[in-house]
Amino acid sequence: MAEIVLNVEVRERTGTGGARVARREGLVPGILYGGDKDPVSIAVKANEFRKALYTGKLLGHLVTLKYGSEKQQVIAKAVDMHPVTDVPMHFDLYRVSAHQQIKINVPVHFTNHDEAPGIKRGGTLNVVFHDVQVSCAADHIPEELLVDLTGLDIGASIRVSDLKLPANVEAAVPGDTVVATISGASTQADEDEAADAAASEEAAAESTAEAAATDAAAEEGGEE
Repeated sequence: MAEIVLNVEVRERTGTGGARVARREGLVPGILYGGDKDPVSIAVKANEFRKALYTGKLLGHLVTLKYGSEKQQVIAKAVDMHPVTDVPMHFDLYRVSAHQQIKINVPVHFTNHDEAPGIKRGGTLNVVFHDVQVSCAADHIPEELLVDLTGLDIGASIRVSDLKLPANVEAAVPGDTVVATISGASTQADEDEAADAAASEEAAAESTAEAAATDAAAEEGGEE
């Protein structure tokens, strides 16, 4: 994977006003934090930041931050996007060393759908978690965690303990955590029917309670 380098500049103005000024100047404002140093307000040229972001290799990966002749390694922790225009508005970078142990979420992807008997028979892959938190060195973050669906039938569950993790990478969540399941149409229908029945019972209970309250109010009115 090609190294991603972010050329940053330090922002003198901080807070909402400073971030707004940075955006007007064609920059994406951000914050650098972590380690034993104070947080620093920074910014990156918007076009350079978008280019790095759209590679898909920025978030959750080791990135080189460059400020003049200085370089340091960071992890891109978060990027806030505009809710309408989908333009990056702010980002968080976390200071790390290459071999530092960190916990980070890694995306889970599923392969060989056509080789899963349960899906062939009309079953559905229900993904509970699209990423799983792992513990590893900052320079050994997996690109993804692949789940092979070959041979899985209706009723199968994929748990964290079933994931094939790279060497020196450990799951940071309990092994019995369910990542995904394969359910059949009948199972889904039963779940829907149970939900409808529960809703009907609740509505009936509410109706009975309302009727009782109305009768009680009428009786009180009659006594007066």
